[in-house]
Amino acid sequence: SISPLYNPDLNYGLVVDCGSSGSRVFVYCWPQHNGNPHDLLDIRQMRDQHRKPVVMKIKPGISELATTPEKASDYIYPLLSFAAQHIPKSKHQETPLYILCTAGMRVLPESQQEAILEDLRTDIPVHFNFLFSDSHVEVISGKQEGVYAWIGINFVLGRFNHDEAVVEVQVPGGDQQETFVRKRTAGVLDMGGVSTQIAYEVPKTVSVASPQQEEVAKNLLAEFNLGCDAHRTEHVYRVYVSTFLGFGGNAARQRYEENLVSKTVLQNKLLGKHQGESAESPILDPCLPADLPDEVGPPEQRLHLRGTGDFALCRLLLQPFLNRTNDTQTSLNGIYQPPINYPNSQFYGFSEFYYCTEDVLRMGGDYNASSYAIAAKTYCATQWKTLKERFDRGLYASHADVHRLKYQCFKSAWMYEVFHSGFSFPTGYENLKTALLVYDKEVQWTLGAILYRTRFMPLRDIQQESLKGAHSHWRHSFPLMNTHYLFLACFLVVVLSIMLYVLRLRRIHRRAVFNRGASASVQWLEEGLGSQDLPVTL
Repeated sequence: SISPLYNPDLNYGLVVDCGSSGSRVFVYCWPQHNGNPHDLLDIRQMRDQHRKPVVMKIKPGISELATTPEKASDYIYPLLSFAAQHIPKSKHQETPLYILCTAGMRVLPESQQEAILEDLRTDIPVHFNFLFSDSHVEVISGKQEGVYAWIGINFVLGRFNHDEAVVEVQVPGGDQQETFVRKRTAGVLDMGGVSTQIAYEVPKTVSVASPQQEEVAKNLLAEFNLGCDAHRTEHVYRVYVSTFLGFGGNAARQRYEENLVSKTVLQNKLLGKHQGESAESPILDPCLPADLPDEVGPPEQRLHLRGTGDFALCRLLLQPFLNRTNDTQTSLNGIYQPPINYPNSQFYGFSEFYYCTEDVLRMGGDYNASSYAIAAKTYCATQWKTLKERFDRGLYASHADVHRLKYQCFKSAWMYEVFHSGFSFPTGYENLKTALLVYDKEVQWTLGAILYRTRFMPLRDIQQESLKGAHSHWRHSFPLMNTHYLFLACFLVVVLSIMLYVLRLRRIHRRAVFNRGASASVQWLEEGLGSQDLPVTL
């Protein structure tokens, strides 16, 4: 890891992630590029003297300033001031600053977005001397955010060092498809509370079923060059990214409960029943642990549930919520998904993929569908009273809470269905690793953002090195002992030049004197012609 303490050879960069609930500044640093155009910059998150990442967060989100955009720069000032203290002042003017806004800003009208961005563009250069231009502040799409996350994770995994070749890639663009073999990249699965996202490289040119699907595919595929030289193709990637709102763990549970309430209320009305209206006649929910009591619905329509802990039935009930269609090459919500070469692929599952496998089931890491299903089935069928006792004895992960215990059965079934029925991964798939960290690092999409946005910087270092090399070659061509002769030769040339100049001046002077004497004689002769005769002595 890089020590940031006043190293003059280090470069720095800043990324501010303006999210929906708050904004964070990340400070990155990297040594000078090694001069090899095949390699990317070695960018790391900066750490302080206590080895903690240099990061600061503020609340609320910047989108809260929708009606007071003139306060945007004041809002962001503490973050930039904090970052400035960690970067040597002499480096500020060459430190790029990027302010990238995500989900919260995306939902604002474009005029309100632009007003906030304009205030930042205008005021930040007044207070800070960072390398900052109008294009360095923007609202990024979910697709961009997904691509940046994919870049960051694969960079930390070392998948952009092409020293071993395991996958054949067709380079995007051009009439003739260029094919070469390089290191396999990892796909990314991330299930949060609200949304689920998938991102993976599509090594081969994709074929689509219809013109409509082709249009959708264009919007979901990102083609980009991570290398510093646009003419080289070794770092050209084609990545599929899709985000599914409403398919996160908590949002899925909410959709499930809303459906349960509306269906029960309608049945009660039509059949004159009172199911769920009291704890004595609860609605039986296979997605809750056995005998767990729960309440759902709005205050005026509260319904009582009781868990039956049936993992298989829960999975079956959740399948309609995937919104699958009969179309080929589609996933959740009927969205286009390019084919995955399952035997020659690897995926990392983050957030809920990790929590579902590790927090309670204690089997995070390498995923095995049958082992996971057995563990989830056993958990669901366990009496709530027993689960609570185990929790009180500290048998589960330290960050597991009662909410996790209550909805683990539902979420484990939802994760299973999203992975196998939604994204169509076979149950025998062995290359999913669920993780909280990558090599003990929490990888943010901001790392991918700065890697992509500084990709041309190595060109500057390479050009400087080649100029330095040329200068060094010239110096070494003239050893120190030869410089005396060089000086003497220069001195002789100067002396010779001066002598020639003096001789020329003397010649010019003589010519001028001669011309003056000649003109005087002519004048005398002319005057003598008109004068009196002079006595001539014979």
